[in-house]
Amino acid sequence: MRSYSVSVNGKVFQVEVQENQSDMATKKAPVAAVAPVSAPIAASAQKAAPASAPPKAAAAPTPVAAPAAGSGTVEAPMPGKILAINVTQGQAVSQNQALCVLEAMKMENDICSPIAGTVTGIHVAAGDAVDTGKLLFTIG
Repeated sequence: MRSYSVSVNGKVFQVEVQENQSDMATKKAPVAAVAPVSAPIAASAQKAAPASAPPKAAAAPTPVAAPAAGSGTVEAPMPGKILAINVTQGQAVSQNQALCVLEAMKMENDICSPIAGTVTGIHVAAGDAVDTGKLLFTIG
């Protein structure tokens, strides 16, 4: 039996390889089955998840409700690019209605109205790059 240290994704495991007796008799190279003997031996390594645990499903994307900085304002919750404006000035909107689409990290996010009211100001246009906190809409 031979003992080896194996690094997988930065985690070090101690493994043992057993040689088959039939391989030794015929002078063939041993066929090894590698299995972890114990938990990772690196002190900073975390314990590996059990193999029987099913992977967690990704949560379905939900619209991003833009925070209201003050009464009737909508600011960009993250940096990105405005892909589309879904409302016009003077249009009545309901709470949680999508006002625009903001692309951030290759994801399209609906920016929703935090309150019901009328759009009194549109401060961005499609194609604009925005930073976190940039004023997008005023709702009265």
